[in-house]
Amino acid sequence: VQLQASGGGLVQSGGSLRLSCHVIGINFRLYDMAWYRQAPGMQRELVATITERGTKDYAQSVKDRFTISRDNTRRTLNLQMNSLKPEDTAVYYCHPESTGYWSQGTLVTVSS
Repeated sequence: VQLQASGGGLVQSGGSLRLSCHVIGINFRLYDMAWYRQAPGMQRELVATITERGTKDYAQSVKDRFTISRDNTRRTLNLQMNSLKPEDTAVYYCHPESTGYWSQGTLVTVSS
């Protein structure tokens, strides 16, 4: 199983980034998928989820700013992040729920 996350970078406060995660080796369309993040010195936290049927949910801190989506044909999970804040700075990971698989992290740094 391979989960390849990409799209992180350095952006100014108020800017946007789009993360992607390409998944190989599992039947992607059957899994609920999630983005997590871990800031320095903090525990990993759930950012957003999308079920196999497309139902979405968000952490309160990112609601109305982030949008999770999936492309089952391309086996890709996406996270559109708008109105970024310095507190969004973290390493972001994608994860098929109820599995032990994680992507490598992609670092998002938001400068004030």
